[in-house]
Amino acid sequence: MFTLTSVIEYVAVALAGALLYGLCLRTALGALQQCGYGGKAYLAWLFRRRNMLRSRLGLLALLTALTMLVLGFCFTFAERWAGYVVLLPVPLFSALYCYADRRALKVPLRQTARVLRIVAVNAVLLFLLSLALVLAGNAAAYWTEPEFVDNLRYLPLALVPLLSPYVLALAGAIVAPFSARKNAKFVAAAREKLAASPCVKVAVAGSFGKTSVKNFLAQFLARRFRVVATPASYNTPLGIARAAMEADLGSCDVFIAEMGARRPGDIAELCSMVRPDHCILTGIGPQHVQTFGSLEAVVAAKSEVLAGTAAGGFAVVGQDENTAALAPLAKELCYVPVGEGHEYGLRDLQCTAEGTSFTLVLGGAERPVHVKLLGAHSAFDVALAAAMAHKLGVSAEEIAREAERLTPVPHRLQPVEANGVTVLDDSYNANARGAAEAVRVLRLFAGRKFVVTPGLVEMGVLEERENAALGAQLCGLDRVILVGDTLVAAVKEGYLAAGGNAQALTVVPTLEKAKEVLSRELSSGDAVLFLNDLPDIYN
Repeated sequence: MFTLTSVIEYVAVALAGALLYGLCLRTALGALQQCGYGGKAYLAWLFRRRNMLRSRLGLLALLTALTMLVLGFCFTFAERWAGYVVLLPVPLFSALYCYADRRALKVPLRQTARVLRIVAVNAVLLFLLSLALVLAGNAAAYWTEPEFVDNLRYLPLALVPLLSPYVLALAGAIVAPFSARKNAKFVAAAREKLAASPCVKVAVAGSFGKTSVKNFLAQFLARRFRVVATPASYNTPLGIARAAMEADLGSCDVFIAEMGARRPGDIAELCSMVRPDHCILTGIGPQHVQTFGSLEAVVAAKSEVLAGTAAGGFAVVGQDENTAALAPLAKELCYVPVGEGHEYGLRDLQCTAEGTSFTLVLGGAERPVHVKLLGAHSAFDVALAAAMAHKLGVSAEEIAREAERLTPVPHRLQPVEANGVTVLDDSYNANARGAAEAVRVLRLFAGRKFVVTPGLVEMGVLEERENAALGAQLCGLDRVILVGDTLVAAVKEGYLAAGGNAQALTVVPTLEKAKEVLSRELSSGDAVLFLNDLPDIYN
């Protein structure tokens, strides 16, 4: 059993099996990345009811094992060579799996150094697992009398797909300490670079609208200053650090950092790195209650940006029921509330399917503004950005002129025309306030109105209530298509309880199925809202 030739054979088969099955883990690796490489969150996703990855890998293992069994019995005449014929289903079904799974990830996998390290460690672990199964199969064949058992000596390899997602979790856990040390050094270097730069630093935090407000502010300030803003939704320590390290902060006047938070202390950590001179708190809602534990914890965490801003700086705060009492926390700052009836805000709001008009209030100045952005919440985002820009020295006239040029942030209630159909892409919307406003905007359009949504996520104990409320808001639309099984039960119940038309409601398992329904039913003049296209870990 342990001749030099047989040992080389065992190693070669185990190595090939590890590489082939490792290629089948792209979706699992993407999910691990979307979970922030957190093993607990990844395993929670993996064990979620009706997880499609587990089902697909189970099917791969079953088909491989059954085909190996059939080939093992059919090629008994080939004697020792039958064991090699039995291996053919491994590359065949692995290739078919990879082809079928090539577009499974909606959020593309980012090829980072950490991902490459996880892939390398995972390959080693899969090799060791495959080698153990190969040795077990060959030992069984060596010590068992029936000759056909020798034909199936590599049958245990079919178990690898079932075990591989857990091996990936182990690989992530092994890499985590090294990545943490490396990331800490990177963040420390960015902190030093930011501290050495004379540019003004502005933090943008809140439960919603952060990316839009950041982009609008950058555009307003660019009228007078050289501005660097964190790109896309780079709002984590590594994201902000990467933006700072790639930027020429020496020739920059203003650095704008979007700050996200999923747990208490996250924004405090970001503030310790950026050391903002001024801050914007867009507003606070129940988003991320799932990770914070309660709405009170969310309020406390988001308000960390006030404590982390330099004394004397401007604190522009959107006024809502959760921020109204935060003024005492900003006693060392110049507190600038933004909302109706305040020195900064807007009034005379009018929303249409073509855009939004309002009077922008900036201190003692009032300017009529029309923007191409849709919805009252978009106008409020403009007002927040305008307030900070005005405080930093941009005139009301300049802000009003620049506001006319603003365009929607991609995937934030972005209108797209396609074959006479208006598509409202609000796929990055995951908060109750924005969802309600998106539905109101949809109702402004002529023609039939369709909505496609999987519901709202990360709201913890409030998730069922908020999704039921969303369902009630969908009543009266011509077509309601709910996607998935994670959250749609509450949306459906809320819709029907509020008097929604059951004939207009359809539940489909995936977004692709929803698109198939739309392709059959949509016609020129219709409008369809894609509300909160969930990342892969919720599908």
